[in-house]
Amino acid sequence: MDLNADVLLSVVVALFIVRGLRRFLDLPTRLPRINRLLNWIWAPGLALFVVARAVHWKSDQLDELYMLFVLGVVTVILSNLRHYRPARTLLLAVAPFVLYSVLELLLPALSSSILEEYDDTFENSKGFAFIWLFTFLLIARSQKKQLEKERLEREEEEKARQLIAAHNQELERLVAERTATLTQQAEELREALTELKTTQAQLIQAEKMASLGELTAGIAHEIQNPLNFVTNFSDVSAELITELEEEQQRPTRDPELEAELLVDLKQNLLKITHHGQRAASIVRGMLEHSRASTGERQATNLNGLADEYLRLAYHGLRAKDKSFNATLVTNFDPNLGTVEAVSQDVGRVLLNLFTNAFYAVQKRKELNQPGYSPS
Repeated sequence: MDLNADVLLSVVVALFIVRGLRRFLDLPTRLPRINRLLNWIWAPGLALFVVARAVHWKSDQLDELYMLFVLGVVTVILSNLRHYRPARTLLLAVAPFVLYSVLELLLPALSSSILEEYDDTFENSKGFAFIWLFTFLLIARSQKKQLEKERLEREEEEKARQLIAAHNQELERLVAERTATLTQQAEELREALTELKTTQAQLIQAEKMASLGELTAGIAHEIQNPLNFVTNFSDVSAELITELEEEQQRPTRDPELEAELLVDLKQNLLKITHHGQRAASIVRGMLEHSRASTGERQATNLNGLADEYLRLAYHGLRAKDKSFNATLVTNFDPNLGTVEAVSQDVGRVLLNLFTNAFYAVQKRKELNQPGYSPS
């Protein structure tokens, strides 16, 4: 048998080892340069076989020498991948086998007697190295599966994260669109509210003007009373002045009569001033009622405001129904003074309250209850 032919068998084994190593450690991705060099793993074995044939060198250690070279290459590769846990485990797996191969190759060259003396021990060591290698191969395979499982889990988590990120982006887009829509709707509602407020102010003004028209007859009646007093006291004052002038033209003047005439004239002028102010107050109230409210608070005499709108409401109702009569009873606080209020708004409220009250006593009067008198 050709002893050197074992080298060719070792080359075939080396190719299988390289193939398994590539698949197990994913060398094309992790170590692409070394992976390309492994394509020539067969070259040293073939060269060793050719040289041995050329020089007629026959030895049973040529295959062991080549396999030691292959194990050395494997060790270098595993050392470069020591950060990868299965590679570290494989490094531990091949370490005893490499040590055994070195001893098996060197000891015969040093002393053949040692090899013969400890032949059984070397055989046992070889068996232990194979068992060790097989055990750690299984461990490395389990570690690779675990790492692969973890990698797949990480990929799934990454996919889930990317899916969540894409979903979040879609939600943000939808929220942005919804926000833009709501903003536009809010702007439209704001414009509609502005128009509504304008329309409301116009309606309030129109209502006030309508109520002013209904109160025209009552206001005319109410303002006629102070004007009648002004006219009457003016006539009486004119007569007093005429009488005073006649008295001053007499040869014998009566100072007491002149003084009495002047006192009466002064009292008439005060009454004329009072009723003139009363008429002016009614006109001012009518103008204030017709004006749009500014919403500004001003010092207001609530007693005077209540009395004024009480009489306006009363005469406004009498302008519609001449048969209606009611007794007006007031009980104002003389110490109230003025308060800060919007007189136009308060006056409109009082006018509505008084109108409702007059309507209520009018309806009760129509029931013809004995002894009832509207007030």
